[in-house]
Amino acid sequence: MIAIDLPAAREDYLTIRGRRLDLNTLVDERVFDERYARSLGLRFANARPFEHLRLQGLFDPALLELVAEEFDLFPRQDWNTFTTRQEKTFRSAPGARLGPASQLYFSIVNSGYFAEFLGHVTNVHNLIVDQTLFGGGLHESRNGGKFGIHCDFDRHGHNGLRNEMVMLTYLNKDWDPAWGGELELWDARTRTCVTKVAPDFGTTLLMKNTPVSLHGHPHPLAMPEGRTRRSVASYYYTNSESVEQILKGRTTSFMERALPDSVQTSAKRLARSWMPPALWAMARRLKRRAKAGTEG
Repeated sequence: MIAIDLPAAREDYLTIRGRRLDLNTLVDERVFDERYARSLGLRFANARPFEHLRLQGLFDPALLELVAEEFDLFPRQDWNTFTTRQEKTFRSAPGARLGPASQLYFSIVNSGYFAEFLGHVTNVHNLIVDQTLFGGGLHESRNGGKFGIHCDFDRHGHNGLRNEMVMLTYLNKDWDPAWGGELELWDARTRTCVTKVAPDFGTTLLMKNTPVSLHGHPHPLAMPEGRTRRSVASYYYTNSESVEQILKGRTTSFMERALPDSVQTSAKRLARSWMPPALWAMARRLKRRAKAGTEG
């Protein structure tokens, strides 16, 4: 990832419910600067009680205001309700049809460039996004709502990918700390709260997912009538298969006559020129082992 100087004058806009959004300012342009991302990585790595990063102004406030409005427009039947001794929350169902502003937000955070940005911040590369928003999407807590101190799920419930991190963006203007609802980050060893994050409008929180990444807002909310605690959440994954397993995987396989030796040789040269030396050497070793096993 490198910083790119774009033309100063651009006229790219999108209108949602009568409000015009400049497509070139929906996200902080520093997201495209690898040096900026790596500087955030120092804060992320040194955060306590576990790796996390709190940012302000990452997204255009006008976009977030439209996203917040769409909670009220979201179909009642598409909310999943969680009511247990430990939690009382509402989340949009995976794959639910979101409003245009919400869909725009998630198209940004699930884009290739944004995943690359997060990779430079966290030093976890080749992140896989989830367009179905399993566990993510719209999150809302209403009066009396809470979410006990917990660690997030370690695997995607449908495809088994490893859950590496979660990113939350809060949508609550004029939040009063007296209402509760601060996200508490706990030290797993001492079992105490180390820091709190207020769910203020425009605050984005990135958290590494590990067995000790304890967090939650465990105390019932006490808000005025008509207020809710709202956020949007997205999870990022990796494939836990080893490099050897990936190299053994089958690529596209066509049914046709074998290519002439000259064509095979040219294809091999092309593959070697594009493949990193370490992967090429590993592929050669695996091929020799497979051949030896067949001959034996």
